[in-house]
Amino acid sequence: MNSILAIKNIIIESLSQAMEKARQEGQIPALSVDISIEHPQKTNYGDYATSLPLRLAKATGKRPMELAQILASYIETGSGISKVSVAPPGFINFTFSKEWLCSLVKTILTEAGSYGNINMGGGSRVQIEFVSANPTGPIHIGHGRGAVLGSTLSNILKAAGYYVEEEFYINDAGSQIDAFKRTLFARYQQALGKDAAVPQDGYHGQYMVDLAAEMVTKYGDKYLQMPADIAQNDLGEIGMARMLCLISDDLKALKVDFDIWFSERSLYSGGQYKTAMDILSGNNYIAERDNATWFSSTLLGDSKDNVIVRSDGTPTYFASDIAYHYNKFIERKFDRVINIWGADHQGHVSRMKAMVSALGINPERLTTLLFQMITLKRGGELVRLSKRTGEIISLREVIEEVGADACRFFFLARSTESQMDFDLELAKKESAENPVYYVQYAHARICSILHLAEEKQLDYSTGDTDLLGEEAELELIRKMAELPEIVETVSRTLEPHHLTYYAQELANAFHQFYKDCRVISDNAELTCARLKLVDASRIVLARTLHLMGMTSPESM
Repeated sequence: MNSILAIKNIIIESLSQAMEKARQEGQIPALSVDISIEHPQKTNYGDYATSLPLRLAKATGKRPMELAQILASYIETGSGISKVSVAPPGFINFTFSKEWLCSLVKTILTEAGSYGNINMGGGSRVQIEFVSANPTGPIHIGHGRGAVLGSTLSNILKAAGYYVEEEFYINDAGSQIDAFKRTLFARYQQALGKDAAVPQDGYHGQYMVDLAAEMVTKYGDKYLQMPADIAQNDLGEIGMARMLCLISDDLKALKVDFDIWFSERSLYSGGQYKTAMDILSGNNYIAERDNATWFSSTLLGDSKDNVIVRSDGTPTYFASDIAYHYNKFIERKFDRVINIWGADHQGHVSRMKAMVSALGINPERLTTLLFQMITLKRGGELVRLSKRTGEIISLREVIEEVGADACRFFFLARSTESQMDFDLELAKKESAENPVYYVQYAHARICSILHLAEEKQLDYSTGDTDLLGEEAELELIRKMAELPEIVETVSRTLEPHHLTYYAQELANAFHQFYKDCRVISDNAELTCARLKLVDASRIVLARTLHLMGMTSPESM
């Protein structure tokens, strides 16, 4: 019984059986209730607690403390639990046995890099689509937050037993691409000394000047020697491909990669758009009015209908979304789809649910996570403009200044619905004040201890972990035990910020252990036992950093 999730299930089952025994003996009436347990705020109350007696008090007509005593009397210890106790105003507390905690160290050492993995997903197919920035300019820190959320959730869901594909949706059709092409052609002509105006709805950043100069260096005046409309389109295609390469490079610098780069255009050339529209039409969700084609989303509870084909015959972005989700659910047969979008897409969520329903798909299979933007600061001062160009700060600049690990940790550090401040100066500090440094330093300290043991030729493979028993040792093991539970929680809630809190708590538990317990001492047996604990700590901390997409430095 070496899994904390197994112990949780045993406790919940024990509470269910206690309720049934109490009912059989006439202590309480028959009741149907969901049983939940959680970690108490203070460890002296135990490792798990339930407020079940407080919730049942009214229905049973008994005081919570009396009810807690009754239920606790029917629960036996064992299976990793050494103590069941009652605490005011009506909690039942459960405490792990020292033997179970010590045996967990062996389990961690055996499972190594797979420790923390659970079989929650059972191979269910999940697609996560994130970033999906228009290929019309460099990506900024807002895109970076979405990128880290997506890649971390992918790591977690894979650890939870899901089959996951990570996808970038390329918006390579529509008016914004047209504006990009017209802008690049104008800048290209200007770079060759021609008089050309950048369109008002174009892209006016310095990066377009730089991109045009790159095109001139590579192709000379080739695109001035052909008809303007052909030149504009062909040069624009090359420029868009180049922009996608730059976006990909920036994301790789953040340790983010994708399984699929999916082209919006392919939805039209591949026939998915027509097929999806035919389904909606066949289900009577298409209406023609005002010279446009509408999706009747109000029939499915949305606040308004939505245009899918404009009066000039061009599809809207929503039309592409319909075809894209038809492709995801029906053609590629994903069991679940997760879209990670910026908070400015709030208004699109309900119509997306309506659209999925209209395609005959259970809308519960679609989840849209919205993340808030980031405020960039430098020691408390707001940072708005790039030092390099005087324009919006790109993701690349932030990565170059503080590093990918700091970016990833800070991007994850708050829940998606919370706006966040990113202090560049804090992210670079080499002190406990910087959570990234604090967590990674714990791993480096662990490695230094193990290197010292290696230098001293200490073979701790036969160490007896039953010798562990100091409070700091057991607290460290308790914290290590929580990783599978964290994986389960993040997989269920899709809230990866829990990982950052856990990483800091785990690092703190190790630092406290290091302070209170001398690892390598004259006591050879205790030294070997503690070295096993240190090695297990290395595994769990490295695993946690890996799930966040961060490195595990061996020295700092």
